[in-house]
Amino acid sequence: MSVSAHDRAKTRKGLAGFKFDLKTAGPLVALIVLCAIGFALNPAFASEGNIANILTRSAFIGIIAVGATFVITAGGIDLSVGSMAAFIAGMMILVMNAAVDTMGVSVWTVLLGCGCSVILGLGAGFINGFLTTKGKIEAFIVTLGTMGIYRSLITYFANGGTLSLDSSAREVYRPVYYESFLRIPIPVWVFIFVAIVGWVLMNRTAFGRYCMAIGSNEAVARYSAIKVDRIKTITYVLQGLCVSLATIIYVPRLGSASSATGVLWELEAIAAVIIGGTVLKGGFGRIGGTVVGALILTAIGNILNLTDIISNYLNGAVQGVIIVVAVYLQRGSFQRRRKAE
Repeated sequence: MSVSAHDRAKTRKGLAGFKFDLKTAGPLVALIVLCAIGFALNPAFASEGNIANILTRSAFIGIIAVGATFVITAGGIDLSVGSMAAFIAGMMILVMNAAVDTMGVSVWTVLLGCGCSVILGLGAGFINGFLTTKGKIEAFIVTLGTMGIYRSLITYFANGGTLSLDSSAREVYRPVYYESFLRIPIPVWVFIFVAIVGWVLMNRTAFGRYCMAIGSNEAVARYSAIKVDRIKTITYVLQGLCVSLATIIYVPRLGSASSATGVLWELEAIAAVIIGGTVLKGGFGRIGGTVVGALILTAIGNILNLTDIISNYLNGAVQGVIIVVAVYLQRGSFQRRRKAE
């Protein structure tokens, strides 16, 4: 029985679709393999407490990485997120401590601090976006500069030490990090909400399509009547908002902030985005992949803590290697696609 040309074409199309799905699921497969390795090295890896710990810790970087996905998809970069988080955390603590002295300890004190975080995050993101678009300065230079500014400001306000939240205010604020709903930690719920909103924005709105168009070819996007400067500025504002949300759920964990807060968060956020399949040069973003990438990074750090194969002090080095390898693989895939075309 012979196979028609039409059937063979359908078969090839189906195989091509299967390859695409397999590529899309690559980060998820990697996470499953990593979890299997973690369990094999130490069965405690799969305990309920450890899984909750991994999910909670991944929430900070994951939320920031969702914002970074939009920035990178639109062809930008933000190196200031870690320093921004430290600065926002310090300002939150100062505001709440001042509110305790005047208003006393209540939920309103915490809400005031959270409102301060959101305003600062939006403002910091707007500054990065405005200087990049209207100032015509490379995003790398702008965010490298603001990274130093934010880190210096928190060091100044802390007088070289640590800013600590009033103990009574921390008791009111503490549940935001340590409590659970339906046995899932509150930070994880926030992460889920941010990821869902990010996915909808990226895949179901004109804004997401504009981000991809700008990242693919900014000049063509301008000719297509896309308001490039506005869209790129909004991506940085979204990044700032995500940093503020991550900071809100991070502060009650330790109840303090210093110049060491948020160190290497920008590296982890970028690594999560790249591992998830978002193209570093822009033009394509994958929110679901970013979520998985954040989980992979946290799982790696957790495995290093549970085993003595590699010192956990080398966690940053491992993340750096992951970024280099991921970008190299992306570059090779892009070149093969160009040759095929």
